[in-house]
Amino acid sequence: MPEATPPQLVIPQLIVGLGNPGSQYEKTRHNVGFMAIDALAKTWQIGLSAHKKFQGSFGEGKGPAGKIRLLKPTTFMNNSGQAIRSVVDWYKLSPEAVLVVYDDMDLPVGRLRIRLSGSAGGQKGMKSAIDHLGTQNFPRLRIGIGSAKSSVGEKDAVSHVLGKFSSADAKLIDEVLRLTVDAIDLSLKQGVEKSMSLYNNRIIESQTA
Repeated sequence: MPEATPPQLVIPQLIVGLGNPGSQYEKTRHNVGFMAIDALAKTWQIGLSAHKKFQGSFGEGKGPAGKIRLLKPTTFMNNSGQAIRSVVDWYKLSPEAVLVVYDDMDLPVGRLRIRLSGSAGGQKGMKSAIDHLGTQNFPRLRIGIGSAKSSVGEKDAVSHVLGKFSSADAKLIDEVLRLTVDAIDLSLKQGVEKSMSLYNNRIIESQTA
């Protein structure tokens, strides 16, 4: 019998962090995707600069397994797909080569979750990415920001995502970002599925009693 063909590894070539531009949005929960890109750029020593054609802050350099591109769209969250599509078209990348990093209220602070595909789950930046790429079949890494603690409602959710982390959560997020860098590093070397198997169950917990 012929040997079964091993599944093709999904190796990202473009990593996108979702967020909003402007100093008023820095370090807010909704900008944790930007924070992840900054952490990757620092780790891999890749400079990020404003790129008009790509509608974002963009950098290209050597990652742990060859050339890699980093993008922070400056279109504002709800139009993130425009910037992603411009890079994908310019470099002739497949959607599967795009890894999108973004915040998720359904995950507690201290968790991350990697998937090969899926719906936007109410995240408008991801909805824009799916609309512009024309598919849900691209990998994503969600970073937990916890849910709004006040009564459920759209206004509460907006206040939550545009608010800043508490000092305790900020310390957790620093650890999560280090974990995110490790997870993405592995996905570039051994594929997204390998990274999913090792990092989806990791939990960063507060050290305070």
